Amino acid sequence: MRVSIDTRPGGSGPNEDWVAGTPTMAIVLDGLSTAGLDTGCRHGVPWYVSHLGGALITALADPTRSLTDALGSALEQVAAMHPQCDLANPGTPSATVAILRERDDVLDHLVLADSPVIFETREGYSAITDLRVDDVLPELRTAVEQYETHTPEHKDALRHLVTEQRKVRNTAEGYWVAAATPEAAVHALTGATPLTGVQAAAVMSDGASRLVTEYQMATWDEVFASLRSGGPTELIETVRKVEATDPTGVRWPRYKSGDDAAVAFCEWSAAVSSRHS
Repeated sequence: MRVSIDTRPGGSGPNEDWVAGTPTMAIVLDGLSTAGLDTGCRHGVPWYVSHLGGALITALADPTRSLTDALGSALEQVAAMHPQCDLANPGTPSATVAILRERDDVLDHLVLADSPVIFETREGYSAITDLRVDDVLPELRTAVEQYETHTPEHKDALRHLVTEQRKVRNTAEGYWVAAATPEAAVHALTGATPLTGVQAAAVMSDGASRLVTEYQMATWDEVFASLRSGGPTELIETVRKVEATDPTGVRWPRYKSGDDAAVAFCEWSAAVSSRHS
């Protein structure tokens, strides 16, 4: 498996996305926005995603270990790195998780929250994502989207949304993300796809996938063509060019003018493809 990666911040702030690729896996983490609210942690989201990513790579060094077990172990390990922080704070640094791992003739996947894994097959495209957060507080999401970005009203509405989301984050009544407790791992969506017939795959944060899912300015076919021609960098640059045509979120209401974006593009050689065809 050949993996090419890139990640770019959505604005002037630090990048809260994280991506890594090895010959057997691709991992994308998308740190959740704090909206300027207290997190109880002195380290911050970029610190959290980088340490969680490193712990995941270590945990997945054993190919027989399940993705769920590896994520749970990584969450526990990172929590132990900053016990002096208030890990019970509902706003403790957290992230979405998307993992793709090649194991023998199978591709294992894990998705926790809305960073998707997309498979390109002979039959078309299959996007695996976890959109449970969309069912939580939809009226507050709508309230945020009625204002242009960078306005005081938009900022206040977003802070109110995040405050209320935190109350149901990682609870049975809400949605699940990677945070401070290993329990979240068992709520991830997991599965296995035979390598036979898979031509390519992409793992990305929603800052990149929104070109298709929210902006509807490209199809998955066009996205994969872009990934083949210019890699993740070209795809992210395309997202930025589209967002630049609507900087205040009038055409596409959203939380930020530009969101951090991370992409891992996975390809297999002709020899592997023919062996599994």
